[in-house]
Amino acid sequence: MGVEDRKESRILVNMEISIREIDKDNDKDYRQFDDSFLVTSKLVLRAESGKIFYTIMGVPPYTKKYEGRRVTDFMAYDSDPDRNLFFAYADNELAGQIEVQKHWNNYGYIDSLGVDSKFRRRGIGRALMSRAIDWARTKGFPGVFLETQDINVNACLLYESCGFELRGFDMELYKALNPPLDEIALYWYLIF
Repeated sequence: MGVEDRKESRILVNMEISIREIDKDNDKDYRQFDDSFLVTSKLVLRAESGKIFYTIMGVPPYTKKYEGRRVTDFMAYDSDPDRNLFFAYADNELAGQIEVQKHWNNYGYIDSLGVDSKFRRRGIGRALMSRAIDWARTKGFPGVFLETQDINVNACLLYESCGFELRGFDMELYKALNPPLDEIALYWYLIF
C-alpha cells in the first residue's frame, strides 16, 4: 500500500456520516449519485424443507445500472406519515439513500436503497438500513422486507448481516421488461 493509498484510507475511515430525512431543502438529492455496480457473481437458489438456501456462483462481469427510477419530491413524503426517505451524507456530500414505507401487508417495505459507488464498503448502506429499520419499529410494523435481485450479491450479504432472512423468490418478475432481464427477484424479511 503506497502513501497515497494510506492517505485515502485514512480520510474515508474518518469521514463523518449523517443521515437526514427528506425535506424541502434536500428533496432534489433523490438518486443523484452513481448507483451502478459491477456484477461478478449471482446467488444460486435451492429450496428445501420450507427454507431457501444459496451458493454464490461467478458470472462474466458486467455493469448493472438501475434505470427508470422515479423522481420524487418532499411534498409526497410530507403529506404521508407512513413513508419516509432518508439521505446519507459523508462529510456533507450525498452518499446514498433509502426509502421505507408501510406496505399493504402492514410490513415496512424498504425501497431504493442505494449507495454512491465511491462510498461503498464504508458503512453507509448499514447506517441507512439501521435508520429505516428504526423508523419502521417506531411505526409499530411487525417487521420490514425488501426485494433485490440474485445478481446483487453484495446487497444480499449486507441484508443477511443486518439480520434479514431470504424468505421468497420470483423467477418471472423481470421477464416482461423490455428488454427482459435474466434475474431472479429475491425477498428478504426482518421480523421484529
